[in-house]
Amino acid sequence: MAVERVRQIAGTGLPLRGNDIDTDRIIPARFLKSVSFEGLETHLFEDDRREAETQAKPTHPLSNPAYASASIMLVNANFGCGSSREHAPQAIRRRGIRAVLGQSFSEIFFGNSVALGMPCPTASGDTLDALMQVVEADPSTTLAIDLERMRVNAAGREYEISLPAGAREAFLVGSWDATGLLLENFDDVRAVATKLPYVTANW
Repeated sequence: MAVERVRQIAGTGLPLRGNDIDTDRIIPARFLKSVSFEGLETHLFEDDRREAETQAKPTHPLSNPAYASASIMLVNANFGCGSSREHAPQAIRRRGIRAVLGQSFSEIFFGNSVALGMPCPTASGDTLDALMQVVEADPSTTLAIDLERMRVNAAGREYEISLPAGAREAFLVGSWDATGLLLENFDDVRAVATKLPYVTANW
């Protein structure tokens, strides 16, 4: 199993407006009882979606067929705040989202996303508003995130994005994938294991 290097992400967008969207809204706590992350994507924003349906509000983006195949989520400030559940980025990633582009992220949400190979670059509020307007006007618009050049392209326009140097390097070289790195260098792992008393029982 080779490590996956994440350098470009392209696809249609899913605009999710609002600041301070916390992890309990992303994946409500009652769905965290399973021993695996399987199926979490079906409950992504469950309460927000249900509220929109029952109160005759505009269709929630996650329930809108126009965004069903989106692979890049667009969010505002302090996304993923609240409790430090890794189920939130897991649910998003399992929904088919490959990257989340926002104004800012909770530090723990950001770290959990890096561990899944799901980049969370940031951009200015004006850039996010412009991108959301483009996607809302035409959901088929392709967004292209380039982590090498630190740019996002949409509808013929290019915008600057940011990502902490350590996270950017991890995506570019594939070091975000700890399991993949171990498997790719498994001979080295075995060699080290033969020298460990608690593995060999040679005390």
